[in-house]
Amino acid sequence: MKNLKKLTLLSILICLTFPIFAQKAQWIWYPGDFDIYMGNVMQNRRTERGSFFPVFWKMDSHYVLVDFHKEFNLPAAEEVKLFVEGTYNVKIDGKAISGFPKSITIPAGKHKLSLKVYSTAQVPAIFVQGKTVVSDETWLATFEDKEWIDASGKTSDKSGTTFVNAGSWNMTDPLSLPSKFKLPTKPIIAVKTEKINKGFVTDFGKETFGFIKIHGLKGKGKLNIYYGESKEEALSVSHCETLDLLELDLASKTDSVMELSKAFRYVNIQPEGSVSLDSISMLYEYSPVAQRGSFKSSDAELNKIYEVSKYTFELNTREFFIDGIKRDRWIWSGDAYQSYLMNYYSIYDAPTVKRTLWAQRGKDPVTAHINTIMDYSFYWFLGIYDYYQYSGDQKFVQDIYPRMKSLMTYIDGRKNKNGLLEWMPGDWIFIDWADKLSKDGEVSFEQLLYCRSLETMALCAKLANDEASAAIYSKQAAELKSKIFELYWNKEKSALVHSRIDGKQTDNVTRYANMFGIFFDYFTPEQKLAVKQNVLLNDKVAKITTPYMRFYELEALCAMGEQPYVLKEMKSYWGGMLKLGATSFWEEYNPEKKGDEHLAMYGRPFGKSLCHAWGASPIYLLGKYYLGVKPTSSAYQTYLVEPNLGGLEWMEGTVPTNNGEIALSVSKKEIKVKAAEGIGTLRFKSAVKPSVKGAVIKEVAKGLYEMTIQKGVEYVVKYQG
Repeated sequence: MKNLKKLTLLSILICLTFPIFAQKAQWIWYPGDFDIYMGNVMQNRRTERGSFFPVFWKMDSHYVLVDFHKEFNLPAAEEVKLFVEGTYNVKIDGKAISGFPKSITIPAGKHKLSLKVYSTAQVPAIFVQGKTVVSDETWLATFEDKEWIDASGKTSDKSGTTFVNAGSWNMTDPLSLPSKFKLPTKPIIAVKTEKINKGFVTDFGKETFGFIKIHGLKGKGKLNIYYGESKEEALSVSHCETLDLLELDLASKTDSVMELSKAFRYVNIQPEGSVSLDSISMLYEYSPVAQRGSFKSSDAELNKIYEVSKYTFELNTREFFIDGIKRDRWIWSGDAYQSYLMNYYSIYDAPTVKRTLWAQRGKDPVTAHINTIMDYSFYWFLGIYDYYQYSGDQKFVQDIYPRMKSLMTYIDGRKNKNGLLEWMPGDWIFIDWADKLSKDGEVSFEQLLYCRSLETMALCAKLANDEASAAIYSKQAAELKSKIFELYWNKEKSALVHSRIDGKQTDNVTRYANMFGIFFDYFTPEQKLAVKQNVLLNDKVAKITTPYMRFYELEALCAMGEQPYVLKEMKSYWGGMLKLGATSFWEEYNPEKKGDEHLAMYGRPFGKSLCHAWGASPIYLLGKYYLGVKPTSSAYQTYLVEPNLGGLEWMEGTVPTNNGEIALSVSKKEIKVKAAEGIGTLRFKSAVKPSVKGAVIKEVAKGLYEMTIQKGVEYVVKYQG
C-alpha cells in the first residue's frame, strides 16, 4: 500500500485499465507527420517585439486521412482498448464495426485490425492496447489506400498502395494526447532584483529559457515586461528583441504565468496605473534528456568552456535542435547539423535527431532548398548518414530515403550547363556570416557539399536496398569530385579558389572549401599540408568570426594533428566570450569589437543571439579529437580511440554509445580505457615501448602503437607521451 500511494491517479487508472503483463503500446502516426506538426507549432511561436514572426519557407502539414493496420495471430480472443485523435472507423478483417468503439474483442486466430483516422486540426494518431495487440512502429500506414468498389459492392485493388511503417515519439500514456504535448518545466527563482523606475529588473544569474511567473499581481492598468539576454537589452524598452505588454484589471492578488516562453537572463518589469506585484520567478522549460558525455582536464579554463558549451547545447535542445533560444527558435538545417554531432558526444539522444530531420524535410513536392539555403540541403543529407554511423538505425534511413531521393532530384535539376550549382532565383547561398563574402558564380564550397551529398546518397541507397541508384550516385560523385579539382585547384596558390565566374577562376581564396576538403579527405597528403600552411594558418586569408565556421576550421586542424594549436584557439576564442561575461556561447564573436558592439547584429542593437547552438562546438572537438573516440562502423560495432592531449597534462571523459559509455583517462604516462560497446582500437604514440596487462600491443609505425579494446574490460596502458 505504501508504494501504491506514490502512484498518481493517472498511473492507477492505467494499471487498472490494462493488465500488468500487457506489452507496451505507444501513440503512432504517419511517419514524419507529428514531427512536421510540432515543428510548425514550435517555429511559429517566434515573436519580435510582440509581433508574430513566421518562418521564411514553405510549411507543410500532416496528412489529414491515414489508414493504420496490422495483422495478428492470437492464441485466444483478446480485448483491445482504442484511443484515437480524430474521427475514425475500425475494421477487423475488412468488416467495419459500428460506431466509435473504445474497446473491441478480436477473436482467436489470424486477423487484420485496421483503423482509418481523419483530422485536420491534429495529426491522425492511434493508441491500441491489448495483451499482445499493441500499437508501435511495426504497424503499417498509408495516406491513400487506392481501393475501389465494383457494382456488386466488392472492395478491390489496393495494389497501388504504398504502406510504410508508422512513426512515434515513444509516447506511452494513452491519456496524454499527442496534440497536447509539452516539454516539462521546473521553478527557478531569481538571484538578484534591483529597483528601476516604478518597477524592477530581475537577474536570473545566467542565460535561461522559460515562462515568467508573476506573483501577487493586482490592479488596473498596464504591465510592461522587457526581456534581455543582457542587462542593456532588458533596460532598452525601445530596442529589446522580446517583450510582453499586458492590459490588466484585477481586483485581488493573483499569480500569472506568461503564455509564451522566452529567452533571457534579465527581466525588466514596469507597471503603469494602479498595477502592482510582489515578485517574479520563472518556469524553466527543458528537454528531459540525460547528460551522458563528459570531459575534464588539467586546464580549468578549458573545463569552464566545456561546461558552458554543454549548457548552451542544453538550452537549444528542445522538441527539436534549434538555432538559438532568443530570436529565431527555428529548425535551421546548418545549425542542426552541428547539433547532431555535439549530441553524439553529450546526450546521445537519437529521437531528437530523427524528428529534427523529419521536420526539416517536410513533404513532397520539393519546391525549394531546405530553409531556402542551398548549403543547408546538403547538411541535411550528411546528417542522415552520420546518424546511421553513430546509431546503427538502418530502419530510419530506409524510412526517410524516398524523401532524400526527391530532394536530390530537385537539386540535380538545378545544375547549370557546366554541371555545377550556382545561385538561381529562390536560392539563398549562405556559407557563413562574413563581410564581403562573395556568393556570385559557381562557388567551390557548394560543389564540395554537393559532391559529399552524392556520396552520402550512394551509401544510403545501399542501406535502402536501392543498388541501381547507389551506382548512379557514386558515378555522379566521382565525376563531380574530378571536376572540382580540375576547375578550382590553383597550383600557384596551392588551394581551392573560392569561385568561378564566366568560366574563369576568381583570385579569391577563402577557408571554407579548403577546410572541408581536409576532413572530407578529398586532398592528397601533399595538398593537405599545402592547404594547412597557405590557408588555415595564413593570417592573410580572411578570418572566420562565427563559432559556426570556427567549428569546421578547428575540426580540419584537429584532423591534421594540430590539437596544441586548436587548444590555444579554443581558449582564446571561447575563453574570450567568457571573459566578457558570457554564460552561454554566442552566434558571432569578433574579438576586435568593443562594448555594446558585441550585442548588435542584423542592423539592430540587440539582434545577436547570445545563446546559439553552433557556439557549443567544443563538445564535439574535445570528444572526437582530444579523447579521440569515433565509430569506424555503425553503432560502435568497431571504433577508434586515438587520444591527443594537445598540450594538456591530463584529461578524462566519457563518450556515449547505444549500450553504455566509452570511458577514458589519459595522462602523459598512463591511458585507462573501458568500453561498454563493440570492439575498439586504441592508437597512441609513445617514446618508449608501452605495456599493458590483458592485451597485446603492436607497433604499427615508428613510435605508433595499437591494441584491441574488448567490451567490458578495463585496460591500463603505461607509456611515455
